[in-house]
Amino acid sequence: MTMHYTQLGRTGLKVSRLCLGTMNFGPRTTPDDSFTIMDRAIDEGINFFDTANVYGGADRRGWTEEIVGDWFEKSGQRDKVVIATKVYGDMTPWPNHGKVSAYSIRKNVEDSLRRLKTDRIDLYQMHHIDRLTPWEELWQAMDTLVAQGKVLYVGSSNFAGWNIAAACEAAKARHTLGLVSEQSLYHLGARTLELEVLPACRHYGLGVIPWSPLGGGLLGGVLKKAQEGRRADEGMQKQIEQKRPQLQKWEKFCADRGEDPGDVALAWLLHQEGVTGPIIGPRTMEQLEGGLRALSIKLNKTALDELDEIWPGPGGQAPEAYAW
Repeated sequence: MTMHYTQLGRTGLKVSRLCLGTMNFGPRTTPDDSFTIMDRAIDEGINFFDTANVYGGADRRGWTEEIVGDWFEKSGQRDKVVIATKVYGDMTPWPNHGKVSAYSIRKNVEDSLRRLKTDRIDLYQMHHIDRLTPWEELWQAMDTLVAQGKVLYVGSSNFAGWNIAAACEAAKARHTLGLVSEQSLYHLGARTLELEVLPACRHYGLGVIPWSPLGGGLLGGVLKKAQEGRRADEGMQKQIEQKRPQLQKWEKFCADRGEDPGDVALAWLLHQEGVTGPIIGPRTMEQLEGGLRALSIKLNKTALDELDEIWPGPGGQAPEAYAW
């Protein structure tokens, strides 16, 4: 299978249309199995890996970065990977070991570099908005890291549209590059991003990196799995009952095309303007294979219109409800 690449937002950086998410590495996937998945990802041309300093579990934050760093050291593949990590969450109960003050940024970037066994972070993302830290302080800290070569690009995650605008305007006032990407919840069943965040990203030239592209498994064929005897947890069961008519139409849409619902959900994101590439977070090699299949699925206008009818855009029936 041939991997496809695109620019990360308005930058010259080329990244794969699928981003390998590593959140399961450690807590749900052993280090050895994680190594195997990363080996296969590289073999398939995935050059974009995403992690965060807090990943690894409540009692072992940083473990996932350590696993990725150990793989870099063992595989020698560091220079083939665009590595993205995040800062914000509290790493310890001690003051200033979380959020994005200049103090926290300086401490946490050094800790991530050490765990990742690398001299640079290619994309350093703010995991959430920090309403207590002024943009002047944040950008001064980030600009220093860029000048030192410890960070190449800065991104955001879970920002509102107006947060993106404020961040970009503050960076513009400093005559620096500012944000180049936004990582947000976005899938067929969660399209509120289309109201303000996507237009803001388009205006400022940010790449969009959707997380949870299968809606936590909701779009992965839950009805068929239930028929096969696989029982969902209580939270998922509630969602299934709320959305059963849509899910029935959705799974029939995929079955009529002979495709796995999870693969089609990823393919739909790849057809959306401004999307750089969804994050796939495989626990197993089988799940990685499914993500790769999405690259070959083509959805024409008729199919996309049908999906808009099943999963309407925000505020009403798509496309009339779109904000642009």
